Amino acid sequence: MDTFLEQKFEIGESNDIEMYKQFVINYVKIEQCVAVLSDYQGDCSYIFAGNFGSVFGLPNENSVIDSAFEECIFTKINQEDLVERHILELNFYEFLKGIPKEEYSNYSTLSRLRMKDSVEKCSYINHRTIYLKTFSNGSISLALCLYAPSTDLQFRKGIDGKIFNIQTGEVIEAEKYRNNAETILSKREIEVLNSVAKGNKSEQIASELHISVYTVRRHRQNIIEKLKVTNTAEAVQTAFVMGIISL
Repeated sequence: MDTFLEQKFEIGESNDIEMYKQFVINYVKIEQCVAVLSDYQGDCSYIFAGNFGSVFGLPNENSVIDSAFEECIFTKINQEDLVERHILELNFYEFLKGIPKEEYSNYSTLSRLRMKDSVEKCSYINHRTIYLKTFSNGSISLALCLYAPSTDLQFRKGIDGKIFNIQTGEVIEAEKYRNNAETILSKREIEVLNSVAKGNKSEQIASELHISVYTVRRHRQNIIEKLKVTNTAEAVQTAFVMGIISL
């Protein structure tokens, strides 16, 4: 996740936050869903909760949190599904790098997530992510996440995650973005992460790979940033599910 916060933002460019906030407010009034407008440059999020917000214990009013990521919602979602959703977001981010930045907002993710516990007979929710605004250098400024009840209540494993074109309805074939997993980390970073997965400390990894401890620590930090996680344990879990490493 931290990768978004590490982007280089261009000073002087407006992110039109107030305009987008009004758009989202009006949308939530109609759909009664939950919308999270994340400002990566400001490292904060605006949460707009319709009636569906009660499922997450959110107040029936708009709020601001000092983070670009809605942990207050993530804690209510099944952990396995969160990992899959996170990987879908990684693939989405990598996929967008291959198209003109002007087209970013034409695409969205869609997934079905399980709640940790059924609340008010709500077991599944639909989740979407759209990148609304980018700066001229390609850095993502504003992202919108939408949460709504799912009408698909059939039990099955997985989040049915997909990337699709909002304008045409075309679903992007997974082969067009899943291969990006191989390019997210460098060969050396994969070697370091494989060693971390075996339980080796930085000193052991340095000796094993014939590099300095400082270099190992730098690789570990780069891995965390590239996989948008908060620690190496999460990095190992994410990389394993993506098929980047094997345990």
